[in-house]
Amino acid sequence: MIHPSAIVSPGARLGAGVEIGPYSVIGPDVVIGERTWIGPHVVIEGHTEIGRDNRIYQFCSVGSPPQDKKYGGEPTLLKVGDRNTIREYCSISTGTTQDAGVTRIGDDNWIMAYVHLAHDCQIGSDTILANNTQLAGHVHVGNFAVAGGFTGVHQFVRIGEHAMIGGGTMLRQDVPPYVLAEGNPAAARGVNSEGLRRRGFSPEAIAAVRDGFKTLYRSGLTLTEARQALEAAAGDHPEIVPLVKFIDAATRGIVR
Repeated sequence: MIHPSAIVSPGARLGAGVEIGPYSVIGPDVVIGERTWIGPHVVIEGHTEIGRDNRIYQFCSVGSPPQDKKYGGEPTLLKVGDRNTIREYCSISTGTTQDAGVTRIGDDNWIMAYVHLAHDCQIGSDTILANNTQLAGHVHVGNFAVAGGFTGVHQFVRIGEHAMIGGGTMLRQDVPPYVLAEGNPAAARGVNSEGLRRRGFSPEAIAAVRDGFKTLYRSGLTLTEARQALEAAAGDHPEIVPLVKFIDAATRGIVR
């Protein structure tokens, strides 16, 4: 179902049941999976692969070249999974050769209006990025993470799974899994316990996460000492393991 005013390149590959709205433009290297709905005035370009059952609303720019002066026109990628909702005026760029060469969005994400996902961002699944969330290049967002409206994220920052970022936060360092962070500069305020309850974490698991938070943020230990204590606790509480792995992989330091 392609509106007569839409411009779809002959090279584009569209799955069964794809809908393209009025005045949208689909480039020659675009692949769109079954039953995905593209609203009016959407531009999808570049080497872009979009999965099944997505909904992309009006005035979005998807697969545009990176806003990076080092980009020289290389055929880098954007890969979008299944069942994502991408609301009005979002902009999503392809990757760069300075990274893996691909910007990636997983499945079942809720991406609200005016969100910007820069080159080489890696977005997991089941995330929520509220209105005007702005992610610079190379940002990684874990599964089930939530970013409040007007969140700004510095390049190369990592947001752990189940973390929550308060609205209006300027984030310059990594946020470990489960942590609720907000402010400018951002600081850790507690545990995203309500989000964990909604996702089926048991009271015992949430209590273990809270204890891990206290070890990391309230014990007075250095980061190295806190990491050792968390590793010791992880044997009895597997939900602590993601905290230990995240600390080990942090490159910009963590909010503390």
